[in-house]
This record gives sequence, C-alpha cells and structure tokens, in this order.
Amino acid sequence: REKGPLLAGVDEVGRGPIAGPVVACAVIMPPDTRAIAGVDDSKRLTHDQRVRLARKIRERAVSFALGAASVREIDTINIYQASVLAMRRALGRLTVTPNHVVIDGKAMRTLPIPHTAVVHGDARCFSIACASILAKVTRDLLMTRLGQRYPQYIWDQNAGYTTRAHVTGLASHGITPHHRK
Repeated sequence: REKGPLLAGVDEVGRGPIAGPVVACAVIMPPDTRAIAGVDDSKRLTHDQRVRLARKIRERAVSFALGAASVREIDTINIYQASVLAMRRALGRLTVTPNHVVIDGKAMRTLPIPHTAVVHGDARCFSIACASILAKVTRDLLMTRLGQRYPQYIWDQNAGYTTRAHVTGLASHGITPHHRK
C-alpha cells in the first residue's frame, strides 16, 4: 500500500543448473482482485499445477514479461550478474510501468531499479510467486525442447541440473553449447 497499487513481482529460475539460460519473469497482477487459488513457490508445485496456474496468471495479469541471459552471458559475466541482466530485461519488457518492484531473495545492488527484496518471497508474496511460476514453466519448456536435440542429457527430466543421468550424459558425450563452463 505504501508503494502504490501496481507491484511488479520478479523472480528468476536457473541459477543452479549446469546447462541452459537463467530466465526471469516480471509480473503485475491486478491489485483489486483475489489471489489465484493454489499459487505458491514454484518449487512446491507439480509440473501440471504450474502449467495450469501459469495459464491463469497470464490471463489475469495486468502485464507480464520474460527476460533471459544466455549460457555465454553467464560464462562471461557470472551467474549473479546474468540473473540481474535477466531481471532487467523482464522489467524492461513490461507494457505497464509498475509503482514498485518486489524481488525474491536479497536486494540486488546492481539492479538499477528501486526495489524491495523479500527473503523467500516466492512463498510469501503473491506477485513474486506468479513470476516464479511463469519463469519456471518457461525455462522447463525451453530445456525440454533443447532435450529433444540432446536426449542423452535427459533435460526434459532434470532441466539442466546436475543429476546422475545428466553427469552420465556428460561423461559419455561431452559438453554441448548449452552447458555452462
């Protein structure tokens, strides 16, 4: 209420994997409507729940936008700066200017937009949870599609994270252009 009615919730996914981009989402939900039932931290939801909720979020959002940083950018500027870059890209693509921005986690000193950081924000703040869901659904779909070209890494199941199957694929087939160095 202090910052204005239009809050942009921002979250990113993909900081921990060894393959694929980092993807961020910024979303402004209508301030005068009820929260969508079931919206929570994307990590607490099943794939099917996330996909169903993502559809509802996209339908109801005042505005939402995605941003990403590539593997090459991650390797060049580091994962922290790449996460900030992805967030800046998402915020810059919003079609509505928010009154304030809330992000998951700690304040990002290099994010040039005034914001409030909320630790565990994806579990505590509706708009951040919505951003978390849209970012996760988008990145998972991207990794599944990349996995069709590189089936030996099982990205449709591990989304580029370091699982036993992914490591086995690396040992047998080496790295791809989508692996972080």
